[in-house]
Amino acid sequence: MLPERRGFTSRSSVRMLAALLFILHWIQPGHGQTCTEGFVYDRRARQCIDVDECRTLPDACRGDMRCVNQNGGYLCIPRSLYNQPYRPETPDLPEPAYPDPSLGFPDTFVPAVPRSVEPSYPRVRTTAPCILGYTLAEDGTCNDIDECETNSHHCNPTQVCINTAGGYTCSCTEGYWLIGGQCQDIDECRYGYCQQLCANVPGSYSCSCNPGFILNPDSRTCQDVDECNDEPCSHGCFNTYGSFMCNCDEGFELAADGTSCIDLDECSFSEFLCQHRCVNTPGSFSCVCPPGYYVYEDGRSCEDFNECDTGNNTCTTAQVCFNFQGGFTCLNPLQCHSPYIEVSDNQCMCSAENPACRDQPFTILYRHMDLSSGRSVPADIFQMQATTRYPGAFYIFQIKSGNDGREFYMRQTSNVSATLVLSRPIKGPKEVVLDLEMVTVNNVINFRGSSIIRLTIFVSEHPF
Repeated sequence: MLPERRGFTSRSSVRMLAALLFILHWIQPGHGQTCTEGFVYDRRARQCIDVDECRTLPDACRGDMRCVNQNGGYLCIPRSLYNQPYRPETPDLPEPAYPDPSLGFPDTFVPAVPRSVEPSYPRVRTTAPCILGYTLAEDGTCNDIDECETNSHHCNPTQVCINTAGGYTCSCTEGYWLIGGQCQDIDECRYGYCQQLCANVPGSYSCSCNPGFILNPDSRTCQDVDECNDEPCSHGCFNTYGSFMCNCDEGFELAADGTSCIDLDECSFSEFLCQHRCVNTPGSFSCVCPPGYYVYEDGRSCEDFNECDTGNNTCTTAQVCFNFQGGFTCLNPLQCHSPYIEVSDNQCMCSAENPACRDQPFTILYRHMDLSSGRSVPADIFQMQATTRYPGAFYIFQIKSGNDGREFYMRQTSNVSATLVLSRPIKGPKEVVLDLEMVTVNNVINFRGSSIIRLTIFVSEHPF
């Protein structure tokens, strides 16, 4: 009966020790992350870490059992087994042989030498005093078992095994987090890791910048590029945030490409920029005048060049230079035709004693004037006045000849004067000769006579 009892007691102790070796599973959510049993989510480390059930669970092991925390769980083992010191074997007191705890316990256990007092739990051989997760070295010390290197861990393929003292930890690499026991990629772009453009890649992300910016050395923020340093504009450049603007010098305008400048044709804007003709130049314009004129100080008006004053004419010493708008003419010396005789440089007279002068004007006075082409009308251009007055006489002023186109008429302004009026514009260049007659009538002495002003009008080619 005693051997059976001992066998029964031994088998019961083995079963009891096997029953005490179990793992309590615990699922701890953490900020939307779910960890496997025996782990809790660490917000700072952003990964699942082991839960120390021996600290967190009250009475994790009862009776004469000691709690030993393990990766993802804990063990309850007898205190005497855990605290038993190492003693060398003695030949007179052999220890019972125990199976390797890592291989499990058999249903039956027979001690090598029966004892009078049997323990209620199996005794560990003194040659193997190391706890679970350690192995006995040749020098008698307990060395940690690297489950990651020996591939004896239970991390799933998406996780990374990290060896710890007496165990291991299943974690995720950087750029992944644990969700439902699986390592899933973190989409860093959703959390504003990049200042401008972000591209998520498995386990990481890549930042880039919009056109006009470059990536800073921190690989996250962007810095404005000063494009003006590369001189992209043909004239002036103004840097803006993320871009640039080109401007052009006066007289140019920006082309369609936004960088080059093309000449502005100011002459096409208005026909009134220059009095005569506008010539476009790169970035500006210039006014030119026809022959006989020069450009005035304002740079736009044309002023007559007086060839007679400057001596820039072809008149001889016997001729008289007469300047008009845009040109000049050389007047020959006065020649009075018979029966007229010269009485001054510009006047011919027909004597009353000469019978041939009876029906002729008493005097012919020669005058010259210039007129701009297309001058606005009506315009008073010349005035006549009697120089000699006779008692009881009155005067009549009229155009005797040269007004074939009816461009002129005489307007009497007083009993002794009249004005020549231009009534229709005349286009030049043209030379018009008018005989303006002043008739003197005196009924007291029954006298009637006339005098002529032969007016030569030089009409210029241009309206200035």
